[in-house]
Amino acid sequence: MNKGQLIDRIAKDANITKTQAQKAIESFTSHTMSAVSSGDKVTLVGFGSWSPAKRAARTGRNPQTGEAIKIPARTVAKFKPGKDFSSKM
Repeated sequence: MNKGQLIDRIAKDANITKTQAQKAIESFTSHTMSAVSSGDKVTLVGFGSWSPAKRAARTGRNPQTGEAIKIPARTVAKFKPGKDFSSKM
C-alpha cells in the first residue's frame, strides 16, 4: 500500500475528504519525525513505537573494489511493533 491508497482508505473509513485525510497523515508523519529526531519516543499503544537508536561506527567494504571503508556512527529511527500489530502478522 502506498501513501495515496492509505489516504483513500482513511478518508473512506473516517468519512472525511481525501484532503483532510492527507493533512492528518502529513501532520502525523511530520510530528513523529520531529519528535524522534529530537530524541523523544513516540508510542501508539497496540500499534508500536518509534525511537532513536545509536548505531556504532564500523568498518565496511566497498562491494565493487573490496576496499575497506569507515562508516561513521549515527543515530537512526527504530520501529518496534506493538502487541496488537505483532499478533496480526
